[in-house]
Amino acid sequence: MDDSKKLSVLRREEMSAAIEKASLSWSIGMANHRVVDRDNVHQAGFTAMRRAVAGLSVRPGLVLADGWEIPGLGLPCRGIIHGDERSYSIACASILAKVFRDRLMRRLNRIFPGYGFARHKGYATREHVRQLGVLGASVIHRRTFEPVSGCFAASR
Repeated sequence: MDDSKKLSVLRREEMSAAIEKASLSWSIGMANHRVVDRDNVHQAGFTAMRRAVAGLSVRPGLVLADGWEIPGLGLPCRGIIHGDERSYSIACASILAKVFRDRLMRRLNRIFPGYGFARHKGYATREHVRQLGVLGASVIHRRTFEPVSGCFAASR
């Protein structure tokens, strides 16, 4: 088990399937672009984590979180800096989350062709920024993130 960013796409997919099969319970939590725009990316991450924990079929006695404790969780929680490198369960959660996000970005690539979501996974790469300039921002782009906010300002 390792930090999801250090694994190849194929290895992450294999590990994700094995984790899902071996786990007593697992859950994915999401926070969409509206939540990020409203609350900021850091707080939206906490929202997604709370949703993931709420979706578990087994209530944990202790939640380990990558980085910071999750505020408002209602369960004991311990934040571990570089947790995906130091904790087996956080590494597993990181792999599940990354595989889910990659699959989501491939689906969004089919719905919103031209942005290259399947390649850059939504990160502000040169390609993504270039395509924003060509196509403008889609309805799923975060309005508060530069250079996306400029696209929305230009379209008003």
